[in-house]
Formats: sequence, C-alpha cells, structure tokens
Amino acid sequence: MRRRRVLALASGTASALLAGCTTDTGDSTDEPTTGDAPETTAPATTSAEPDGVYVQPFEERMSMQGSTTAGDYSVALMFTVPHTFWTVTGWDRSKTAKTDDDSVHLMAVVWDDDSGTTLPDAGVSVEVQRDGELVSQEVIYPMLSQPMGFHYGGNFTLPSDGAYAVRVSVGGIAARTTGDFEGRFEDAETAELDLEFTDESRARVGSTAVDAAGTEGALAPMETSYPKSVAPGPDGLPGTVRGTAAVDDAYFDVTTLESASRVGEPDSAYLAVSARTPYNDYELSGMALDATLARDGESVFEGALERTLSPDVGYHYGATVPSVASGDELTLSVTTPPQVGRHEGYETAFLDMRQSVTLSL
Repeated sequence: MRRRRVLALASGTASALLAGCTTDTGDSTDEPTTGDAPETTAPATTSAEPDGVYVQPFEERMSMQGSTTAGDYSVALMFTVPHTFWTVTGWDRSKTAKTDDDSVHLMAVVWDDDSGTTLPDAGVSVEVQRDGELVSQEVIYPMLSQPMGFHYGGNFTLPSDGAYAVRVSVGGIAARTTGDFEGRFEDAETAELDLEFTDESRARVGSTAVDAAGTEGALAPMETSYPKSVAPGPDGLPGTVRGTAAVDDAYFDVTTLESASRVGEPDSAYLAVSARTPYNDYELSGMALDATLARDGESVFEGALERTLSPDVGYHYGATVPSVASGDELTLSVTTPPQVGRHEGYETAFLDMRQSVTLSL
C-alpha cells in the first residue's frame, strides 16, 4: 500500500530520477539526474501497482513546431504521439483515452520571456486550419507531464498530411500578479504558428517503453528551448523560509516576508506557500488552499491563500498576515486539489489531500 504523506519537514535529501523525453532537436537527458525531495519519516516503498507519483511507462520524442510572441506572452507549439490523459474538476478525475482517430497530442507552452516564468492559470484554446478552412477548434487543458512539466495540451485529429496553420489563443492569467508582473498578463492574445504533419515530422516522434515503469520516482525533465514550471524550492525563495509541509506527494514550501508591500500593505507581513511535485519540483497550480496561523493557542490569521504569480516566488499561494513569530503554528488545508490534467505518472497523485497539516514556524 502506498504511504499517504501528511507530515511537516524542514530538510531535504536527493532522490534518483530516470531519463526523460527528447525533442526532435536532439536535446535530451541521457543520464539519471537527482532532484531534491524532502526526506520523510517513513522508508521509501514501492507498489506493484502504480499509485501516487510513479515512473511513467514510456519515454517519448516530440516534434517542435516553432515559437513566437503575442503581446506579453511567448508561445511554443509542439506535438507527439496521442496520449491518454486525465482531467480534474473539483475532486473528480476523468479519463480521456486516446483513440484510433487521434493523430497527435498537440501541446503549447506559454511563458514570460523576460523572466523565464511559465504562465499557468490561463484559458488556452487552439484553432487548426488548412488552406483557410477550419479543421478543429478546442480548448486545451492545463497539464502536468514528467518530462515537460506544466503545459497546455490535448489530442487532435488531422485529416491528412500537409501544412496546417495553428492559432493559439491565450486568455488573461487568473492569478493575482505582483512585483514586475503587476498589470501584465491581463489581456487575451493570439499567437499564430505553422504545423507540419508529414512523414518526416511523424518520424521524429514516438515512444519507447521504460524498464522502471510503475516504480516510485519520475522521469527527469527534458531539455528544451523554453522554460519549465520549476518551483524555486526552499533555497530559492525570498524572505525567511520556515520549512516544508507535505500532503499526498505534494510539497508546500513556506516562506514569510516582513512586509506585504508587494500587495499594498507594507505594515503587515506576507505569507507565501509554494507548492511543488516531488522529484522534478514542478509548480502545482490551480489549488484552493486555506491557512490558519496560531500563536500561543490564539488565531492570528485564518482564511484562504490567494493564487499569486510573482517573479521572485513564482506561482504560489499567499496572504497578508498581521505578523509572524518564531514558534507560531501554521495549519494548511487543501479545499480543492490542483486543477490540472495529468499524464501517466501523475494521474493518481495530488487528489487525496483532504487532510490538514501543521508546521511549526
């Protein structure tokens, strides 16, 4: 039986990862890499049947189709073989199985070029045309993949070989923005890119079975020309890092800043929680997270943490609090799990999160 992590941590150990996915540019991660995963109070276990975060069963190759800019957004487009994936609505998970009619798994990555920050919490849709005629138009899902991290994707049917025009429409970011991001990523923009679906481009994609499939771990991130959604981790966060809490394979790095001037309240303190996956440290977006801060048995703050995007903390969950003192008790409660689709390796993780966890600051 897989362990369900509900514990508070303050340190990390290295955990081995397997080789990841490759692109048609020849960039790949060929050797095992290491990633920081907070140590647990229980020994590592391996389940014969995949549960939680596990090594996905295949190593894949992708065909990069190009990148461009549209307003504040940089957008890259690529495709690989069709995938089975799972979407999440509230606490419910739904499976979207690949079919014989699917031609490609089409993916878009959206980021800020100045800071190299991946942009989640946006509505992204794709319109595919050929010779001026509409072929397909779909909203594509926010997703997590072990080699790619966060992206937007979906399976598409292309009727025949040839060149296609793809319009990637990006809605404004739903998360609050602070710092140099304040006032940005509010407008909808459309990026236009070309897609070549030919014998040559198809020959560059595919998948290979992974011997360690189903064991505890993850494929390593692939090397790409665009940034991935890697969280800063305890060593990269500003302010006073207070420790790490863990619930159902998700890690919550907690930091506090003396001033909440970034949200217009300089006389208060700022509490930030950066959520990430194990092994690859990908940001976990789209959660609803509540916090209670107690001092000497009395509540100092109780309420929701707001989804926030800033250059120094990245995507996080934050709130203004009156103050933070050593010895305060912070209790975190997930009211909605990450609302992101999952590729294999993540489909059973980050859903058993109804437990609360308390961290001594």
